[in-house]
Amino acid sequence: MVVLKRSWCIAILAALPGALMLAPARGQVVASAYGPAHALWAGAEYSYFNASFPYQGGQRIGGVGVFADYHVTPIIAVEGDAQFLPFGGFHGETESSFLAGPKAFFLARGRFRPYGKVLVGVGNIHYPFAIGNANYLSLAPGAGTEYSIGRRFSLRAEYEYQMWLNSPGYANEPDHELTPNGFHVGLAYRIFR
Repeated sequence: MVVLKRSWCIAILAALPGALMLAPARGQVVASAYGPAHALWAGAEYSYFNASFPYQGGQRIGGVGVFADYHVTPIIAVEGDAQFLPFGGFHGETESSFLAGPKAFFLARGRFRPYGKVLVGVGNIHYPFAIGNANYLSLAPGAGTEYSIGRRFSLRAEYEYQMWLNSPGYANEPDHELTPNGFHVGLAYRIFR
């Protein structure tokens, strides 16, 4: 009886590798990210903003900007942005801003990657009528989306609302905060990944 049990065990063990080879292998791969981590993107954009000066004037101002995004993880990035808005100001008014801060991607679908951001930096205005220049601390939340047009290029569109703290700060001017806000449309290029 003992001999019979051993022979069955040996037969089963001998047949086991062959049976395993005939069995189908199954596995599941889940996407771990929507894009490359540690990627550097740089680009240019056109901006069209409500200038916020003069107060309740409805003046629109436009211009160009440059930006860079460093993707720390697939959903977290750090953005730096410089805007120069010299076109269409009220009697020679120009505005510019130099901002940086975190950016988070969410709800990516296909080629679209929506995001939100909060930037901090300096807003500069050249007031009309030789009043002069002024710099203000600027907080700028924004939201937008990127659209991938290949491995190295993406289009982006966003809305940004800047709050220039302690502005305007001039005598005989209304006591209200300047809040330039508007849209950017740009093209980005991935420098490395």
